[in-house]
Amino acid sequence: MPDPATQLQQLYLAGFEFQTFERFPTSVGVLRESCIALLRATPEGLQMVGIPGWRMGEVMGVLVEKDGRAVFQAKAETIEATPERLEALARFREDLNRVLSSVA
Repeated sequence: MPDPATQLQQLYLAGFEFQTFERFPTSVGVLRESCIALLRATPEGLQMVGIPGWRMGEVMGVLVEKDGRAVFQAKAETIEATPERLEALARFREDLNRVLSSVA
């Protein structure tokens, strides 16, 4: 089984940053290029809680469709899901999954 401490070390070496949140005491936020995912320790190692999103201040905006366009939304606040942001989010998700699955 993957060791969460080793996984965190590999994520750090891959350029990810970490943040804790009072609202999610059993999870750690993993950030890079304004993208964010929540991870929690399980017997199978670190696993994502939900899906990655876009950091909007102290909250995470999730990708939704609103009025026929893609946006990141956190409560009433939205920001445009530009092609550049969507590409950064896809790269973030791929890199995060690659690191988490490569650490045994």
